[in-house]
Amino acid sequence: MLKSALAATAAVFSLVACVKQDDSPSDIVDALPTAEQMSIKLPDNTARTADANLLGQTATWYIATRNVTRTVNGGAAVVLTVLHRIVQLPATTISGNVYTWGPSSEALSTTEYKLTVTAVGDGTYTYQLAGRLKNETSAPFEVVIDGTADPRAGDQRGSGHFLMDFDAARRISPIDNRDSRGSIDVRYDLAQRHLDLTVTTTDAADKPVAVDYAYNETADGGGDMVFAISLNAGGTAQLESLTLRSRWLATGAGRADARASGGDLGARQITSSECWNTTFQRVYYTDPLGLADPEGVEADCAFATADLPPAP
Repeated sequence: MLKSALAATAAVFSLVACVKQDDSPSDIVDALPTAEQMSIKLPDNTARTADANLLGQTATWYIATRNVTRTVNGGAAVVLTVLHRIVQLPATTISGNVYTWGPSSEALSTTEYKLTVTAVGDGTYTYQLAGRLKNETSAPFEVVIDGTADPRAGDQRGSGHFLMDFDAARRISPIDNRDSRGSIDVRYDLAQRHLDLTVTTTDAADKPVAVDYAYNETADGGGDMVFAISLNAGGTAQLESLTLRSRWLATGAGRADARASGGDLGARQITSSECWNTTFQRVYYTDPLGLADPEGVEADCAFATADLPPAP
């Protein structure tokens, strides 16, 4: 779902028509975080060597945690980083407290984009990335990314919010975004090492899907991630809720607990747990459905007990 937004921001950055004006305030540059500031510090296993005597295979939930964090956090970071790089260029036009880059477009693109940043006056900024079909020059620009940024807390301590509208992206660029639908709402706080993300969309059968994602980084480099999705997993039209919480230490050792509830499950809740060590090998696994053989003992887990948020 992030592809259309990334394509739009990349197009503005690479093709922005810079009519030289006064440089934009440096606070605009500082307001938007870089990819490094937004990145989730998930331990990597590329530099670790597994012991042949370890109990299990690479932990399944570790792999799932890594894939979720890379996809979700990485996409949000790239969007903000491209916008961050755009505002380091001279603005195309400046009108009072409003700075605009573009409109511009690639030669073979059907869409042109512009980025508008407004200095609110209290030290915060609003920004909109908007586009329209190039052959509809009288049509209004439609906002694809709409955000706010607050750099007042100081260097690497800012906070902000932005919404990516994929329905708008499909309307202004139907060739590139024919499968895009829904929206992503992102909130971040660098000082608190926190990221929230909400996805509202539909699946291929046009059934509703909602995703909530929250990440907190500890001061020593550990992490805590909750990924919850609401969708129709089968049976009746009721929506089931699937929740995954992963916690890890700075050493890499961690634990993941998963739960399925709601919908056709009624009052029943199905939970499973898995723990891994510093080389990401499974040291404990259990689930009530017997999807895989149980392994290890819970006493070997980096976190002693399961701790899932309340079921919706």
